[in-house]
Amino acid sequence: MKVLDLTEKLEERLYQMYSHHNKIIQGRLQAFTQKMAKISHLEMVLKQAFQTVETVETVYKDLCV
Repeated sequence: MKVLDLTEKLEERLYQMYSHHNKIIQGRLQAFTQKMAKISHLEMVLKQAFQTVETVETVYKDLCV
């Protein structure tokens, strides 16, 4: 009887710990996903800016010739 009681308590405690850590991990994963989305957006903006600079450089070279 004691073994069964202790087993149930251990099972409940493990479940509580799992739930607690799962919530922490989910929060961090969501924050990471948001940061990665922002990085992807900034990467796209940077590529567009680079393309604009290349276009301006080409136009400038054409004008100089």
